[in-house]
Amino acid sequence: MSLRHFVLALILLFAIGASAQEAGKPDDVKVVKIGIAAPLTGFSASNGKDVENAARLAFEEANAQGFKIGGKKVAFEIDAQDDAADPKTAVLVAQRFVDEGVSGVIGHYNSGCSVAASAVYRRAGIPQISPTSSSPSYTAQGFETTFRTISNDDQMALLAASYSVERLGARRIAVIDDSTDYGTNLVTEYVKAIQKRGAQLVSWQYTTVSAIDFRALLTTIKGLNPDLIFYVGQDIQAAGLAKQIRQLGIKARFMGEGGFTNDHFLQLAGSGAKGMLSWEYGLPRDRMPRAAELDARLKARFGAGIVQFAPLAYDAAWAMIHAMKSADSTDPAQYIKALRTNEFDGITGTISFTRTGDLRNASATLYEEQGGKWVVLAVEKTSGR
Repeated sequence: MSLRHFVLALILLFAIGASAQEAGKPDDVKVVKIGIAAPLTGFSASNGKDVENAARLAFEEANAQGFKIGGKKVAFEIDAQDDAADPKTAVLVAQRFVDEGVSGVIGHYNSGCSVAASAVYRRAGIPQISPTSSSPSYTAQGFETTFRTISNDDQMALLAASYSVERLGARRIAVIDDSTDYGTNLVTEYVKAIQKRGAQLVSWQYTTVSAIDFRALLTTIKGLNPDLIFYVGQDIQAAGLAKQIRQLGIKARFMGEGGFTNDHFLQLAGSGAKGMLSWEYGLPRDRMPRAAELDARLKARFGAGIVQFAPLAYDAAWAMIHAMKSADSTDPAQYIKALRTNEFDGITGTISFTRTGDLRNASATLYEEQGGKWVVLAVEKTSGR
């Protein structure tokens, strides 16, 4: 065989092989792109990675099931992006997802980022399910594309107020907020709810996220003899407040919300944490259906189990998957309708959404410091419309 014929034969074989390879591609497989947005670097990186891992695991498990949508086998393809907990960066990430043609987004983590990015998703008609953004302003915009699998701050305020007055019997209540949008909103709703239940607001004090000395405002509160002090803000400030409340001999119970239910807070607050009450969104892990199984699967896949929000992110991903299956379409314009009406049993309980995209059956857990440990005191639930 001449060199020319040999080369022609190679070209022919290559062409046949390429054609066979192309023919071997399953025509009935549809690649569906999904965006995941969270802070993957910086102060909140561990929680951001927790969200990414759980959502990614859900879509990988869906791929392994090999189900079909619209007659084609679906292959979810994930693009996880770091929004750095910055609203401006979140908008850029959102536009990237839109340009890529994603069919849905799990995220963002911070409320400010979710709110900023939501307008981009709305214009593109892409459903956005946040597992962690609790600000009422996120869903209050009335966008048909916004959903969340966490209780909102108004729901938390209602549950905390109801427990304060009806279960603790508090009648004279002082509140402190950290002057952030989050703190002020939750305290505002809490005050409305306690007053509606007949309790008296004796003092409303303000601090900042950088404050360390609270003796002046606490001295004012002490003179008003409240039954309960309710604080919303950062754990470092809450630890300082707890210590100084004890130092000043204030007898009122101290209740807070802001992520205090951890060993780090107990170390910071020391003896000041004794008997403190702390609210957290959602159910305690030991009361979540199948949480232990999820933790084991996360460890097997990523080498790290549940940090905090993984169950909410996992449920957010499956809410999107179930909606696509119900609508028999991965087209956002089609499956978004199913998101509004679907209901399923998730890791965190029954998942369904209100007309605004809020979690229909919201829950919150109240912990109490007992003997240097956080112990579940109550699990409260409310319903949305």
